[in-house]
Amino acid sequence: MATYQEFIQQNEDRDGIRCSWNLWPSSRLEATRLVVPVSCLYTPLKERPDLPPVQYEPVLCSRASCKAVLNPLCQVDFRAKIWACNFCFQRNAFPPSYAGISDVNQPAELMPQFSTIEYIVQRGSPTPLIFLYVVDTCLEEEDLQALKESLQMSLSLLPPNALVGLITFGRMIQVHELSCEGIAKSYVFRGTKELTPKQIQEMLGLMKPATSGQQGKPLGPHDDSASCRFLQPVEKVDMNLTDLLGELQRDPWPVPQGKRPLRSTGIALSIAVGLLEGTFPNTGARIMLFTGGPPTQGPGMVVGDELKTPIRSWHDIQKDNARHLKKATKYYEVLANRAAVNGHGVDIYACALDQTGLLEMKCLSNLTGGHIVMGDSFNTSLFKQTFQRVFSKDYSGEFRMAFGGTLEVKTSRELKVAGTIGPCVSLNTKGPCVSDNEMGVGGTCQWKICSLTPATTLALYFEVVNQHNAPVQQGGRGAIQFVTQYQHSNTQRRIRVTTMARNWADAQSQIQHIESSFDQEASAVLMARLGVFRAESEEGPDVLRWLDRQLIRLCQKFGQFNKDDPNSFRLSESLSLYPQFMFHLRRSPFLQVFNNSPDESSYYRHHFVRQDLTQSLIMMQPILYSYSFYGPPEPVLLDSSSILPDRILLMDTFFQLVIFHGETIAQWRKAGYQEIPEYENFKQLLQAPLDDAEEIMQTRFPMPRYVDTEHGGSQARFLLSKVNPSQTHNNLYAWGQESGAPILTDDVSLQVFMDHLKKLAVSSSA
Repeated sequence: MATYQEFIQQNEDRDGIRCSWNLWPSSRLEATRLVVPVSCLYTPLKERPDLPPVQYEPVLCSRASCKAVLNPLCQVDFRAKIWACNFCFQRNAFPPSYAGISDVNQPAELMPQFSTIEYIVQRGSPTPLIFLYVVDTCLEEEDLQALKESLQMSLSLLPPNALVGLITFGRMIQVHELSCEGIAKSYVFRGTKELTPKQIQEMLGLMKPATSGQQGKPLGPHDDSASCRFLQPVEKVDMNLTDLLGELQRDPWPVPQGKRPLRSTGIALSIAVGLLEGTFPNTGARIMLFTGGPPTQGPGMVVGDELKTPIRSWHDIQKDNARHLKKATKYYEVLANRAAVNGHGVDIYACALDQTGLLEMKCLSNLTGGHIVMGDSFNTSLFKQTFQRVFSKDYSGEFRMAFGGTLEVKTSRELKVAGTIGPCVSLNTKGPCVSDNEMGVGGTCQWKICSLTPATTLALYFEVVNQHNAPVQQGGRGAIQFVTQYQHSNTQRRIRVTTMARNWADAQSQIQHIESSFDQEASAVLMARLGVFRAESEEGPDVLRWLDRQLIRLCQKFGQFNKDDPNSFRLSESLSLYPQFMFHLRRSPFLQVFNNSPDESSYYRHHFVRQDLTQSLIMMQPILYSYSFYGPPEPVLLDSSSILPDRILLMDTFFQLVIFHGETIAQWRKAGYQEIPEYENFKQLLQAPLDDAEEIMQTRFPMPRYVDTEHGGSQARFLLSKVNPSQTHNNLYAWGQESGAPILTDDVSLQVFMDHLKKLAVSSSA
């Protein structure tokens, strides 16, 4: 038998799944006592070079309420050509095309190594990919110039048959016609007047003309007159559009002193959503918004145009002093839901030194699976390289993006699905496997994910519904099937099916086995997502209290201790790291809004609820590497004791890469020793972390901010705010002269946190 570590790793590599528990308690009561719910992280489009798609349709269970897909867990009678569904036990005949099967000649979907399999569906005409650029022209000259160059560059990365469109906005909104030769023509809209989808479609001429007694109808995607004016294949308009982008001017309306430029972001997005609704409903499309400041007029405005009224802060929001917040958020939520219904993703590229209104607009990307990229300016390599990575290709030369996905979850009878947390919206599909208890986006067994990448990861939460007095038979297994339908970037429709099973265990006699099946990394991320989901609607301190309560209950359940004796407290190896993940999560920017603007908090949370397990753990508990003369680079504790004068540290927080030079090293570097030939080894030491940082920056999306700092430098705060403050100015002298750098903070250290945790866990009054 492989160890649980190997088992967990195999499952992640093969199916893109990590479960909180890998043995499931067989009754509802026992499951609630485990504190961490039965749940999993699932990456639907995990890259698998060894998984070629099959060219036929999946075989479905014939029961209308089930329709599960044939999989390796089904029981098959090869002689009678019948299979029994492992979810509803219905007996089904194989279709005629399976006449030749036998136990030595099995189709792929019955082989255990194909617990994940991808089908190419031949139905329906293929539709091209659609990219609609929505560009803010109220930018500084050099910013606009840099953005225009990035957009022109992106045209060369698109497939020749992809359709592109262009909307520019400032005080007015212009929808550009791309098909006219020699003369630039655009439809201009006022930025202050809200328009219904029907009005937008009529004004753009997207309706069929009304005949007597009948109303005009929207044109279908194949009515040339409409779609081809505003959305054209790249190969046809490449030159035209490149020139058009090159000639884009800054918004011509003068901006009086002391005022912000008038930016009608809300109406520009509404027109973009309306244009795609009218021409390509239910088709893979991306709306890409490039904005350099907050919306300042019309519906969806976030702040007025007076510079003397600053944009809302967390303090204003807590005091209910942000007058546009609720109205703007509601406006963008309506737009986000309209885009989601049609399978259109919305990306937001917001580059400005001040806030741009991401807090209000985040739902556009959060509900549709679009990207959010935040930077200081479009003229930075951080934006340029991140934007280029949107169009990166996989090992077979296809885009790493998929469109219009739906995820359906099927469960065996003892389980129900409580909900999911990730970049998706509910399709409100009720079914026998939907739980009444909602966690995250619940009340459904199907979700829409308009835009997916191979890294998009959803957290799914389940409820064990089996009653305590109806035991599951020995050796029984609970099963879950994930069916993801999506449009591949080469325009094929595909269905990816993952079927997993775990054994049931009696929690009273086999609690040790259940405990050793605990995946503390996955559980930390799954609980953190629940915390971040709650933080969107609850007060920060309440969320922290909830997380603390869950942690104390988990330690009471699984810790070994004598009553009221904190020193006797022990956790087994499978849980030993979990409290430290929670300690770092409590200090993370996902739950602590202090020192972050509302936009930054939205940005961090947006990425946290969609990244895979490894990246999520780096965000919660950054990785710290040490470089010194005493041996090869090594990972060290994320602790102030790791900050030594003769070390260089490299910290990866996912959003930043910080290279920190200790005091001695910084002095040597200032003195220029690295330039002297006999100090070649010092030069190599300085170079090593730079090379490693470069390697991380090559692949990460969005590209991390790079910080090079040293002991006493102003940017050392990036490192000091993340490490565990085991030495602070409060305890520095109590312990004699310890190594490491004291940190000026009143935050509790991991040691104090653990002491309190042990005290509460062993307390007999708990």
